[in-house]
Amino acid sequence: MSYRPSVHNVTKASSNEKDGLYEFIVTMVDGTACRVFFHRDPEWRLTNISRLQRTPCPVCRKDFICKCMDKFSGEIRQQIDDGQWIEKALAQ
Repeated sequence: MSYRPSVHNVTKASSNEKDGLYEFIVTMVDGTACRVFFHRDPEWRLTNISRLQRTPCPVCRKDFICKCMDKFSGEIRQQIDDGQWIEKALAQ
């Protein structure tokens, strides 16, 4: 069975508004948490994604650093855009 990420919540972790850099914590429905970095200028683009080490990776089941979430960055980005999660996180 292949992994299908599903975004449950997005919260703003930090930002550098002068340079247009933002860091968000994305929580998936299965409990996986990822740190996602965006650059705002000229438009929002995902620059990096990494899984937080709270639970084992849902793809490879490793409990240490892996790059599995990079494979799903496009799908996660699309869900963040569709759900307008960035706007919601910035409004808090």
